[in-house]
Amino acid sequence: MKESAQYKVFKVFNVILLLLIIALTFYPFLNIVAQSFSSESYINAGKVNIWPKGFNLETYKIIIKDKMFWINYKNTVVYTVVGTAIQIIMTTMFAYALSKKRLIGREFFTMFAVFTMFFGGGLIPNYVLVQSLGFGNTMWAIVVPGAISVFNMLIMKSFFQNIPDELEEAAIMDGSSTYGTLFKIVLPLSLPILATMILFYSVGNWNAWFPAFLYLEDKELFPVQIYLRNLIKGAESSRTAGASSADNLTQISANIKAVTMVLTVLPILCVYPFVQKYFVSGVMLGSVKG
Repeated sequence: MKESAQYKVFKVFNVILLLLIIALTFYPFLNIVAQSFSSESYINAGKVNIWPKGFNLETYKIIIKDKMFWINYKNTVVYTVVGTAIQIIMTTMFAYALSKKRLIGREFFTMFAVFTMFFGGGLIPNYVLVQSLGFGNTMWAIVVPGAISVFNMLIMKSFFQNIPDELEEAAIMDGSSTYGTLFKIVLPLSLPILATMILFYSVGNWNAWFPAFLYLEDKELFPVQIYLRNLIKGAESSRTAGASSADNLTQISANIKAVTMVLTVLPILCVYPFVQKYFVSGVMLGSVKG
C-alpha cells in the first residue's frame, strides 16, 4: 500500500520523538562514565558533560589494585549466581503449583503469599530469625531470605495458566509424571518468562547491599557493593577531615561515585543484551491474567 502524506509525517515525528527520548535517557549514563575518567578540577567546576576532561585513571587504578576489591567482586558473583538459582527454582515450583486449579487450598496459599507483600515482620524480627537459623555471617543470610518474590511468582503463575491444559493432559496420558511434565513440557515453553525472571532476580541480587551490611561481619564475605560503599565513605571522611591535600585523595573523593556506578552496572550491561530478546515477550505474556 502507498503511504499517505499524513502517515509519513507521523513516522518522521515518531522517529524524532524516540531519538529525543533515547538521548534524554542515555545522557545521564554518558555523563557518569565521563566523570569517572575526568580529573577532580573539571568535575568540581561542573565542566564534564559526555566527554572526559583532564583524563585520569587514578581512582580506577587504586580500586583495581586492591586485592579486597576482587575478593568482594567474586563474592558478589557467587551471591548473584547462587541466589538467582535458588529464587528461580523456588519461584517456579510455587508458581506452577498455584497455577493448577486442582490444587487443594489454592486460593488460601495465593492469598497467604499476597499477604506477605503488604505485611512483613520488620527489620528486627528478620534479623533475629536469620541469626537463630545460624545464617549470621554466612552466604545463606544473603541468598535464602529472599528466595521467593511474590510479585515475580504471580507473573509466572499467570504465564503458566495460559499454557494450554491439553499439552499437559497429553503428556500425562503418555505416562509422564508431574515433574516430567514440568521439566519436559512446561519449562521449554517458558523460556521468555524464565529469562525475564532471571534478569529481575540477578539485577536485584547484584545491587543488593543492605542484607550484607546487616548480616555479615567478615570483610572477606562482603559483596563488592559494601566495598564500594565503604570506599565512598572513606574518601568523603578523608576530605572532610582535611586529608584532601593529597592529590590522590582529592581525585578519589571527586569521582568515586561515578567510578563505583560504572563498575557496578558494567556486568549487568554485558548480560542484558543476551536476555533482552526474551524480556518484552516474557513480561507481556506473563501479564495476561487467566
